[in-house]
Amino acid sequence: MVMRKLILFTIVAGAAACLAAACTSRGSKNSKAHIADSTATTVVHPEWSENAVIYEVNLRQYTPEGTVGAFARHLPRLKELGADILWFMPVHPISEKERKGTLGSYYAVADYKAFNPEFGTMDDFKAMVSKAHEMGFKVIIDWVPNHTGCDNRWVAEHPDWYVHDEDGELVSPYDWTDVYKLDYTNSEMRKAMSDAMAFWLREADIDGFRCDVAGEVPTDFWDDTRKQLETVKPDIFMLAEASKPELQKNAFDMGYNWPMKDLFNAIAATSGQNTYRRPDSSSVIYPEKHAIDIDTLLAKQSIEYPAGTYMMNMITNHDLNSWEGTEFERLGNLTRAMAVLTYTLPGMPLIYTGQETGLNRALEFFEKDMPPTWTPRNDYFEFYQKLNHLKHTHPALRAGSSGADMKRYPTASDDIYVFSRKDDGGATIYVFANLGKSDAEVKYTGEAPAKDITAVNFFTGRTDEFPTTLSPGEYHIYVSR
Repeated sequence: MVMRKLILFTIVAGAAACLAAACTSRGSKNSKAHIADSTATTVVHPEWSENAVIYEVNLRQYTPEGTVGAFARHLPRLKELGADILWFMPVHPISEKERKGTLGSYYAVADYKAFNPEFGTMDDFKAMVSKAHEMGFKVIIDWVPNHTGCDNRWVAEHPDWYVHDEDGELVSPYDWTDVYKLDYTNSEMRKAMSDAMAFWLREADIDGFRCDVAGEVPTDFWDDTRKQLETVKPDIFMLAEASKPELQKNAFDMGYNWPMKDLFNAIAATSGQNTYRRPDSSSVIYPEKHAIDIDTLLAKQSIEYPAGTYMMNMITNHDLNSWEGTEFERLGNLTRAMAVLTYTLPGMPLIYTGQETGLNRALEFFEKDMPPTWTPRNDYFEFYQKLNHLKHTHPALRAGSSGADMKRYPTASDDIYVFSRKDDGGATIYVFANLGKSDAEVKYTGEAPAKDITAVNFFTGRTDEFPTTLSPGEYHIYVSR
C-alpha cells in the first residue's frame, strides 16, 4: 500500500501542480496574470460566479401549490441559506402526446417560448425573477435542446427539423418515448433554437441556462450560440449537463462533474455504505475505489479540461434523487464528508431541492408529490448554511482563476484525504476526511501540515490541533491565517 501511495503521489504531484495552475490561471474578469495557454477556456466567467453556490429548484415539488408564486415565498429562506444561483428545472409547457404519468416530464417541451400553466403565468415568473434579482440572486432555467415533446408545434410546422429513421418516422432518443430528437444539420432549426433562448434573456431577464444533455448537441452550435446570447446579456452563465471538455472551451462556464459523483458512489460502496437497490431489488456494482483515487481523477481532469473552466460538484440532483437513490442511500455515513468535498475541492457546489433539509426520499418525476418539510429547520440547514458562508468568505475556495492551489498531504491510509488551499491573503483552508470503513491514523508519508500553526475548527469555532485519528465519515475543516 505504501509503495502504491508513493508512486501515485509522485504521479499526481506533477498533475497536481497542473491542477493548481488550472485553479489559479483561469479566464475570468478578475483573473490573475498567466501565460497564454491554447488549451485555456475563452469563456469570460461573470465575477459573481466565482464564489457562488448553485441551487436546483424542482418547482413542481417545492410547495403544495407547485407554483412560481408559492416558491417566491421561499426566497428569504434561500437567501439566508446562502444560495446564489437559482436553477429552475424546465418551466415550459409539457407535451400531452405520449406523456409519461399524469403530469409528464419537465423535459418534454411543448413550446419553447411559453410558460407552463401548471406553474402559473409568465408574468408570475417575471415577477419572481425581478424579486430574486433585487435580493441578489441570479436565475437560470433548464433548456432542452436535444429533443422536443411529441406535440411541440415544430413537429407539425417543421417536420424537417427532426431526425427520421429509415422508414421516415420521427426518432425518440434512448427510451424517452415522450420526445422526438432534433436534427442539428438543419440550419433553420438551429436559428430557431438560438432565437428561443435569446427570447428568455430578453423577456424574462434570466441570467443563463442549464442545458440538458448538452453533449448530444454539436459543439459548434454551442460555440456560435454563446456568442449570440452574449449580445443580449454579456455576463450570461452557461451550465452543460455533460462531462465533455470541448464544450467548456468556448461555450460553457461549467460542466457536470459526473466522474466525481461516480467516484463518490464507488468509494461509498467500497466502504460498505451504498444501500441503494434498483426497483428490481438488484444492487449497483461499483469498482473498488478509495479516497486516494480522487487525486487520480483531479489530475486527469486538469489535463483534459480547458484551463479556466468550472466543474459542478454534487452529492445529489434531480436525476440522482429520482433514479439512482438519495445521497443517504448511495453515500451512507460518508454523506456529509463528501458534501464538504463538493465545497472545498475545485469547482462550484450544487444543492438540490430538499438537500438542505436532509430529505431522504425520491421525489416523484411525473406526478405531484409532497414537498420537503421546510420547517422547523434542522441541523442540515445549519450545515449547508455554514458551508455556503465558507465558500463566500474564503477566496481560496473560489472556482476558476481566483481559486487557490490545492496541496495534498499523503497518508499511510488510502482512505484518509487531507489537503489545503491557501489564498493570496495568507488564509489557508485545511480539510481532513476519512472515507473508509475503519478508524484510521492520520500518519503522513510525505510532507505534513505545519505543527506550529494556529488553526480554528470551522464547525466548532475552537482553536484545535489537527486530528491524529479519524473515524469513518469523520471530517474537519480548519481555517488558519
